[in-house]
Amino acid sequence: MANKPDLQDITPNLQGISETLLIPLWARAVEAEQTCPIIKDTKAAEIMNGVDYDFTKFANAWKSQIGVVVRTKLLDQAVRCFIQKYPDAVVVNIGCGLDTRFVQVDNGKIHWYDLDLPEVIRIRQNFFVETDHYRMIAKSVFDDSWMDEISVTDEPVLIIAEGLLMYFTVQEVKTLLNKLISEFPGAEMLLEVMSPDIVKMSKRHDTIGRMDAKFRWGVKDSQELETYNKQIKVVNEWNYFDYHKDRWGWLGWLAVIPAFKNHFNNRIVHLQFT
Repeated sequence: MANKPDLQDITPNLQGISETLLIPLWARAVEAEQTCPIIKDTKAAEIMNGVDYDFTKFANAWKSQIGVVVRTKLLDQAVRCFIQKYPDAVVVNIGCGLDTRFVQVDNGKIHWYDLDLPEVIRIRQNFFVETDHYRMIAKSVFDDSWMDEISVTDEPVLIIAEGLLMYFTVQEVKTLLNKLISEFPGAEMLLEVMSPDIVKMSKRHDTIGRMDAKFRWGVKDSQELETYNKQIKVVNEWNYFDYHKDRWGWLGWLAVIPAFKNHFNNRIVHLQFT
């Protein structure tokens, strides 16, 4: 891994949706301050300390913080399960932000691709170095040419979309999923899904409400994703409220009410492209 750079070299120039990547970075880094942390991401702390940004604006955003670390743990577990089953798999992390997942799950055999916009990759390059098994691609997820850079023969493919799709329109999400199905037949996908009710509360969100970004896409029932393309099959899903209930505070109490849990939830959905 690269040495920690000087602050002046990595002052971020992030706007709109791109700036939101600093939220999960902060959430994962500060989790170490908890008495019994859900995750331990020392790499996230290193990156946060090396980025010139006012993270104090998130100081009271406890709901986002617990949500991010729960989703991180759920995704880490799901990715490890996939890699255990397919040790030589190809993993494509779209909209990777300043994610550290490759460091957490690398088995020395997988081929991992982190995809994001050029400015994001510029920041990543201060903290990660490419190898024969790890590559960074500086392109928009909607620039289809990035798919040509993924080297796949007959290896199983896993696509990850964390903290990404909710910022796009339903048509953009459908277009992207259809393209992924076409380019990576038989692949599996792990994506974060919001409920439409949370999408509507974008302006009041404890972190997104402070940025020039808003939620646009959500589905009430994960099975709705199967209507986007007949080759999409929902394999499993994990509701954030079902995990680490001691950390959810008053939200945890409300989440025992089915109507609340179903209307105000985030979840990780596991898809199979058949």
